Amino acid sequence: MAQNTANFVEARNSRIIRTSLLGILANVALAVFKAMVGFLTNSIAIVLDAVNNLSDALSSVITIIGTKLAEKKPDKKHPLGYGRIEYLTAMIIAVIVLYAGVMSLDESVKKILHPEKAAYTTVSLIIIVVAIGVKILLGRHVKKVGTELKSGSLINSGQDAMLDAVISASTLAAAVIYIATGVGIEAWLGAVIACVIIKAGIDMLRDTFSQILGERSDPELSRAIKRTINSYDGVNGTYDLILHNYGPDTLLASVHIEIPDTWTAHQIDELTRAIQRKIYQEYGVVMTAIGIYSMNTHDDQAAEVETNITRIVMSHDSVLQMHGFYFDQGDRRISFDVVIDFACEDRKGEYDKIVQEVHEAYPDYELVIAMDADTSD
Repeated sequence: MAQNTANFVEARNSRIIRTSLLGILANVALAVFKAMVGFLTNSIAIVLDAVNNLSDALSSVITIIGTKLAEKKPDKKHPLGYGRIEYLTAMIIAVIVLYAGVMSLDESVKKILHPEKAAYTTVSLIIIVVAIGVKILLGRHVKKVGTELKSGSLINSGQDAMLDAVISASTLAAAVIYIATGVGIEAWLGAVIACVIIKAGIDMLRDTFSQILGERSDPELSRAIKRTINSYDGVNGTYDLILHNYGPDTLLASVHIEIPDTWTAHQIDELTRAIQRKIYQEYGVVMTAIGIYSMNTHDDQAAEVETNITRIVMSHDSVLQMHGFYFDQGDRRISFDVVIDFACEDRKGEYDKIVQEVHEAYPDYELVIAMDADTSD
C-alpha cells in the first residue's frame, strides 16, 4: 500500500508541474505581446493586463516550488510529511494576485488624473482576441486539473486565468468603443479591472485560510466511509468521524463504532484491523484510531431506559443525534453522547438543560454525557 501511495503522489506532483509549466509559457508569451501592444497603443488597460499575466506566470513558478517542497519525505520534526506546504503556496499566489490588483488600481488612478490618448491598430486588437481565447482554454484546463488533483494552487491559478479572459474581453470592448466613438474609458476600465483583481485575491485568501484552519470533511466521502464501516457484521453504528488533512493526498481519520458488549478483545482487534485496511484500500484514508461504544445486549431494562432518554434528548430541536448509549445497572451509570447543532446560540446551555432533564428522570444514576461536535455528515 505504501508503494501505491508513493506512486500516486509522484504521478500527481508530476502532473501539477507539467500543468504549471504550460501556464508559465502561455502567460510569459501573452505578457510580452500585451506589453508591446500596450506601449505602442498607449493603453494602460492592456499594460495592466500584461502585468497580470506576469503575476500569473510567477504564480505557476511558486506552484512548482511548493509541489517540489511538498515531496519531502516525513522526518522526526514533521512525521506526517510536508503536504500542507501546498496550502501555503496557494496563499502566496493569492497575495500576489491581491498585490497586482492594488498596484493596478494605483496606476489606473494616475491615468484618470492625467489621461493620455490611446492609438489602437488592427494587429493590437487581433492580439487581444487571441489572448482571450488562450486564457479561456488555459484557465479551464488548469482549473480542471487542479480540481482532479485537489491542488489549491492550480485551482487558484485556473480561476485567475478565467478572470484574465474576462479582463481582456473588457479591454477589447474599451478599444472598440474608443475606435467607434473617440471616447476613452481606458483608465476607468483599468480601475474596474484592478478592483476585480483585488476581490479575486481576497476570495482566494479567504478560501486558503479556511483550508489551513481545517474545513468540514467532504460529505460524500464521510458518508461513504460510514457506509463501509457499517457494512461489517457486529457494527451497530458509526459515529464521530473526523478527517484530518495533512495535504491534498494525506488524510488521517478517527471514528467511534458501536458493537455488542459481549465481544472479546480478540474480536474487536480483528474487526478494527479489517476496517483500517478496507478504508485505506478504498479511500486512501489512514484510520489512526477506532474508538468503541459498548452496546447493551443482555439487560432488558436498558432498551426501555434508552427509549425514554432518547425521547427526552431528541425533544430539543438543536440536537442532531444521540449515540453511544450504555446502561450499567450494576454501577448505576448511564452513558451516551449528544450532538448539538452549531447553529444553536448557546450549545453549553442546551447541553446543561439536557443533563438536568435526564437527571430528573433518573436521579439515582450517575450520568456520563458527552457533548459532541457535528464534525461530519
